[in-house]
Amino acid sequence: MITLGIDEAGRGPAIGEMVVAAVAVTEAQALRLRALGVADSKSFGAGARAKSRRAELAAAIGDIADFAQLEVATVEVIDERVTRGELNVLERELATALIVRAEQRSGPCARIVADGTAVFGPLSSRHPALEAHNGGEDVHIAVAAASVIAKAKRDALYAEICARYADDFGEIRGGGYLNDATRAFLVAYAKLHGRLLPEARRSWPYPFLATYVTHELRID
Repeated sequence: MITLGIDEAGRGPAIGEMVVAAVAVTEAQALRLRALGVADSKSFGAGARAKSRRAELAAAIGDIADFAQLEVATVEVIDERVTRGELNVLERELATALIVRAEQRSGPCARIVADGTAVFGPLSSRHPALEAHNGGEDVHIAVAAASVIAKAKRDALYAEICARYADDFGEIRGGGYLNDATRAFLVAYAKLHGRLLPEARRSWPYPFLATYVTHELRID
């Protein structure tokens, strides 16, 4: 009996990609993941130790699970879909692609558990085995595993962005979310270059950059 868990990382940041992940496990594999300490990715925190632990667990999940794969949405794709009011639709499309691949590999899933009722609930009409829950990580370990591999990939992608700018701006904090650290980085970049960071989502509002950027900017 295979259970497929679905979750995402990076829906809310202003900088960088979004990742949707799916992990399929048998009950025996689920027990092994639980014994390793797999849990909701957010429960590990945001520091360097948390990132290292997620990366370690992501590797173990890949070794143990029947299926563990990702879909990555670029900033350009996210901007296009947000502009059309289709971010939820995009997530459903990516999840659908993962469901199809999982079932091609392992056969029909007895249960598909997705994190987020509003985002993934509509997929139940096409996939009767699918149930969407807010807090899906607490419903089945497969969702927690999906959250870990999605966040580990998002961590790695964001680290690549930070590395590109470390020489000019030093250590870049904030994870790309619109907190004080990310705002400070975006302002510093805009002051230097007079434009928005290439990896920033143009569909997000940046009123604090209006003084430095005169185009390509949404401020509302």
